[in-house]
Amino acid sequence: MNEYVLNHPLITHKLAILRDINTGTKEFRELVTEISTILVYEAMWDAKLEETTIETPLEKMDAGMLNEDNYAIVPILRAGMGMVDGVLNVIPNAKIGHIGLYRDEETFEPVEYYYKMPEGIGDREVLVVDPMLATGGSASATISRLKQDGVSKVKLLCIVAAPEGIKCIEDDHPDVKIFCATVDRELNENAYILPGLGDAGDRVYGTK
Repeated sequence: MNEYVLNHPLITHKLAILRDINTGTKEFRELVTEISTILVYEAMWDAKLEETTIETPLEKMDAGMLNEDNYAIVPILRAGMGMVDGVLNVIPNAKIGHIGLYRDEETFEPVEYYYKMPEGIGDREVLVVDPMLATGGSASATISRLKQDGVSKVKLLCIVAAPEGIKCIEDDHPDVKIFCATVDRELNENAYILPGLGDAGDRVYGTK
């Protein structure tokens, strides 16, 4: 099993507000950013540090530092953009790529319409971000596309996941770790997560 679920009282509290139909756009965005920051802390537990020497006000010392240029964030448009600031709070110099996918409403299959990655993407560790992991089709297609570009280290960060989406990623990409705030019950007949939080993109951008 490659999923890591953040079972923490603060996450549970923030998720409850995030799910609430009465939560407004501003607060929804802020909560997505806050939860994303906590997710990336968890996802970076195995980050490799480079040894360097620094000087404190009192003396020199050896220290470990993260080479942020080794990382890229890839949000799945458009809802994934809501998580970018949360990741940048922790890795501010990470490069950002973009992939645009929409779900065919009849087949539920992802259709790519945009793809732009930073130079040297194949040499970076990539954090794919999307608030909702429903069927897993878009996330799986994104990871496959990145692997075509030579990316070998991918982690998937999402806020709410469905069991069906987790299984899709584990079947298609068993090497990819999934970090999520919670795993919900199931998908409905329209492939929306239950109980879920609605359409994350609409709620981030206030389009409904």
